[in-house]
Amino acid sequence: MKPGDFGRREFVKVAGTAVGGMVLVSGCTPSVGKWRFFADAEAAVVEAIAEQIVPSDQDAGARGANVVNYIDRQLASTFEEHQETYRNGIAGIQQTSNIMFGSDFESLEWPQQTEVLKVLQNGEAEGGIWETESAGSFFELVRDHTMQGFYGSPRHGGNRGFVSFRMIGIDYPRIVGQNRYKLFPGKS
Repeated sequence: MKPGDFGRREFVKVAGTAVGGMVLVSGCTPSVGKWRFFADAEAAVVEAIAEQIVPSDQDAGARGANVVNYIDRQLASTFEEHQETYRNGIAGIQQTSNIMFGSDFESLEWPQQTEVLKVLQNGEAEGGIWETESAGSFFELVRDHTMQGFYGSPRHGGNRGFVSFRMIGIDYPRIVGQNRYKLFPGKS
């Protein structure tokens, strides 16, 4: 054997050591959480807001459609410019909720949550954060993102199980080129 060459046994030993080292190192790193952007507490607030906007009835609402997952995924990518607005807005809604009812938003009863969102929507929310942030603009942003997550394509993280499509009574919209169907049947 020439220097630098090694046989199959040596290769297996080196490869086994490398794989074992990777397993050991990966076991020492913290596990990745459920959310890409939100902390668990923030996700709970956004989910409660979204459920107020699209509530469950005989059909699933925002919670059932997993709208908070859509918003979280988009904030980690496409909606990156809204990250600070969400962080401040969530803190602001907690301030307003505590001023009005002495409790965090997600812990409030349904009618109390509705009252908090009404003052938010009207731009009349109390709390120091709303002196520099617009409560009405934050409400509109969350409302728009909630609607996108509820009615949009499930491939973006919301509308789990096509709940809004089934509610409306439409099939999943096909995309040209998907599933190799023809645009104009009978024509080549």
